[in-house]
Amino acid sequence: FVQKAPAATIETLAKAVSELFGSEKTPQIIGTRHGEKLYESLLTREEMARATDLENYFVVPCDNRDLNYGKYFDKGQHSFSVAEDYTSHNTYRLNLEEMKSMLLVLDYIKDALAGHIQEGI
Repeated sequence: FVQKAPAATIETLAKAVSELFGSEKTPQIIGTRHGEKLYESLLTREEMARATDLENYFVVPCDNRDLNYGKYFDKGQHSFSVAEDYTSHNTYRLNLEEMKSMLLVLDYIKDALAGHIQEGI
């Protein structure tokens, strides 16, 4: 089972935290670093071609293909060709208000906003 969870960018998260805590600072975008992942892959296109969509989850059955790869030299599998990976880049992305709402249910954020967590700890 793979849960269909929304994604968010670091920029959206940073803006949400800044707004919740009343910070005047704006994030500085420095660009992509060497080797940095731009998105998280949750299912490959091969897994997506076999997966069953259950609204909130994907169910991926075992790959029970045999190891006779010779047949794939002559004939491929069309469903693999048209499927695409399921990633944090092509799933639903939270907007700023949705991100703030999600943060506000976390006990740590609630405690920090209530002044129960000291800065720097």
